Amino acid sequence: MAFILRAFILLFFYTFVWNLSCITPLFSSSTDEYSDVQCLKSIKDSLEDPFNHLTWTFEHLTAGSFCNFVGVECWHDQEFKILNLSLSNMALKGKFPQGLEHCKSLQFLDLSGNHLYGTIPLEISQNLPNLISLNLANNSFSGEIPSTLANCSYLNMLELDHNQLTGQIPQQLGQLGRIRVFNVSNNMLSGPVPNFPVPEESYANNKGLCGEPLKPCRGKGGSFKFDFSFESGFVAGFVFSAVLFIISFVSCVCFGHI
Repeated sequence: MAFILRAFILLFFYTFVWNLSCITPLFSSSTDEYSDVQCLKSIKDSLEDPFNHLTWTFEHLTAGSFCNFVGVECWHDQEFKILNLSLSNMALKGKFPQGLEHCKSLQFLDLSGNHLYGTIPLEISQNLPNLISLNLANNSFSGEIPSTLANCSYLNMLELDHNQLTGQIPQQLGQLGRIRVFNVSNNMLSGPVPNFPVPEESYANNKGLCGEPLKPCRGKGGSFKFDFSFESGFVAGFVFSAVLFIISFVSCVCFGHI
């Protein structure tokens, strides 16, 4: 009798553990779905949408149905996590949506061509650590580029052109070894540019930028790069020769009177 009771207890225990292992992924997936739904709700609530492009409704949602929303792309049919959020050219108005912190699996974010303003949040790398592509171009973002973007180590594309960004490009961004597209043209930036394999056009219309592939940097606290033209070299040589001639002439006159 004791043997049968022990066998029954063991059977019950293993059945319980097996069911728990099956339930846990479902619970985890459900949690991720809830987080992504919160993300989308927050975005819709925080932005003005004058042309009603965001036709997102959150009533009677079924599993993964938000993956069919306008501008939303999930990983695949069985993985209901938002991979790509493309809301470009929708005339959306407002600040950078803080609710994006709930889109924990997001890798591609495109908010370009809207009427977004304010600063790019410092915590962007903490909230969206898996970003591969970030496009905030053609908006009205102001302030400085956050140095914390350097912590988005997977970034391949960073497009911040046609905004009102000021200050220097954080040199920490040079740590982004995967960058292939980097564009900060048409802002109000100054100082040295990072060493990225991008063309000069990526920095166009920022009068204060310098360094390869732009003109050499000159300034306090740094090494000066002299770039003499033929004319400036000729003038410098002429002045130097004239000074030597005057010194020699004065020396001769003085010795002649001794």
